[in-house]
Amino acid sequence: MKDGPNIAGVAALIGDPARANMLTALMHGGALTASELALEAGVTKQTASAHLAKLAGADLITAEAQGRHRYFRLSDAHVAHALESLMGVAARARSLRTRPGPKEPALRHARVCYDHLAGDLGVGLYDALLQARWLSQRQTEVSLTKRGREGFAALGFDLETAACANRPLCRACLDWSVRRNHLAGALGAGLLAHIYAQGWARRRSGTRVVEFTTAGERAFRRTFGVETPRDLR
Repeated sequence: MKDGPNIAGVAALIGDPARANMLTALMHGGALTASELALEAGVTKQTASAHLAKLAGADLITAEAQGRHRYFRLSDAHVAHALESLMGVAARARSLRTRPGPKEPALRHARVCYDHLAGDLGVGLYDALLQARWLSQRQTEVSLTKRGREGFAALGFDLETAACANRPLCRACLDWSVRRNHLAGALGAGLLAHIYAQGWARRRSGTRVVEFTTAGERAFRRTFGVETPRDLR
């Protein structure tokens, strides 16, 4: 037997349709109960409990008790990053679930990927930060430049606290709907928090959709010089 991480075991856990739906439902960064996840997976509560036990056993999710309920969430940003990457691979292979409805265009425009902004606006933001030389990218490595530190400081970002977080400050995350990168890491999370704090947008309840107001999206685009991939077509 080969040494090293058991990729096949983890892939098998994620590859089950019910468990994949549960994990996707947790991609908004929040916590859900076993009953809520059972509905997402289309299985009974008893079956959902068995699936959740397996996911928890592999450290893909964590559970916490609050009153009479147990809430489940993704273990960390690394799990979310892996899931978003798999979504990109599935989209490239044209392996897409057919769930027609108004959520699909909204998800593609702006959504939460664990705790940072994804979709057209997320990719547009990443491109704008590279264009303004606030970020530098060499192959797969992304870093914050001196100009970027000055720019984010002027916006009131606490970069010292972000840099001390137990995760990379900047990280490129492959966006499944655009198939290009958006910004993850502590800085990506801080940017989404800034968007909410400015009142530019809010997350639609029960979904991963980030809803910008008309004025909010205008201010967001103006502040960071954002053009979405669809603007450039």
